[in-house]
Amino acid sequence: MPVEAAYPTDRIVLREVGLRDGLQLVKAWPSTDQKLDWLAQECAAGVTHFEVGSFLPASRFPQFADLPGLLEFFRTRPKLHASALVLNERGIDDAFTTNVAEIACVVSATEEHSQANIRRSRSEAIDLVRGAVAKRNATGHRALVSVGIAMAFGCSIAGDVKSEEVLNLVERCLEAGADLVGIADTVGFAGPDQVFELSKAVHLLVGSGRFSVHLHDTRGMAIANASAALDAGCRILDGSLGGLGGCPFAPGATGNAVFEDLVFLCETKGYRTGIDLHALTDVRRIQQAAMPAEQLYGAIARAGVPKNIQWAKGENRQQQAQVQGGRDEETYIPTR
Repeated sequence: MPVEAAYPTDRIVLREVGLRDGLQLVKAWPSTDQKLDWLAQECAAGVTHFEVGSFLPASRFPQFADLPGLLEFFRTRPKLHASALVLNERGIDDAFTTNVAEIACVVSATEEHSQANIRRSRSEAIDLVRGAVAKRNATGHRALVSVGIAMAFGCSIAGDVKSEEVLNLVERCLEAGADLVGIADTVGFAGPDQVFELSKAVHLLVGSGRFSVHLHDTRGMAIANASAALDAGCRILDGSLGGLGGCPFAPGATGNAVFEDLVFLCETKGYRTGIDLHALTDVRRIQQAAMPAEQLYGAIARAGVPKNIQWAKGENRQQQAQVQGGRDEETYIPTR
């Protein structure tokens, strides 16, 4: 699959990672039927891109044991895009037996987190990316191979991370054949200026808006940071319904950017998402029923969708004429 088909440069793509990152630290999780209902309702609300699980041993991560079945949901829905995480060769082999549209690899910005997370050096992690690309090409599978640079804005194990080191890793991943590379604030260390500068540098490096930014709200900065990433040219943002999530191997990691609040951010900045916020917020009922002990987050869920902004009706028209970070003044209508 050409990366342009999955991630067009003329629109914003919001990727809902609640069924993967959102379930990494929970003590209970939705049943397969509840997950399928979650997917179906989000699709009906206008969500198109999902990260739906991890190809990890069911004995250690039973919340992802039903991943192959979830991927079947997408088989007859060509307008939807499903990705899943892989951390080793076995996961790659398992992924290529399914209809997954994208396999997501992780390369850590620090050696310390790389060893804690996948028990490999950063160079070995990049070799895994190279191997995934080679196997994809050899088998004729159409999946994209993407990479997320974890701890790109600072590491809770090693401390400071230099942007030059992150950009070097981005280049090495692209040289290894990755179709898409992203940067992740895994433990919520970043502020808007740092996100803007690194996102702008990645934008210049990849030559388009086809890079992702994955943010955590550990210190309450995720939405401000997402706005900075958009201003720097990023067109792919990750978020989790209800703000669930966190890396099990990153001390201090907590929930993702709240997906509903990301939708609101994009709409108020003039970028059409095609997502019905009222319908999207209703999907939280599935989380509440399946995981009553888990705390859900989000300003939109708490305060409601404001009535002073009228969203454009009709088809999903996310085009931005100014991909470099401008906004279309006619795509939202504030009233006073």
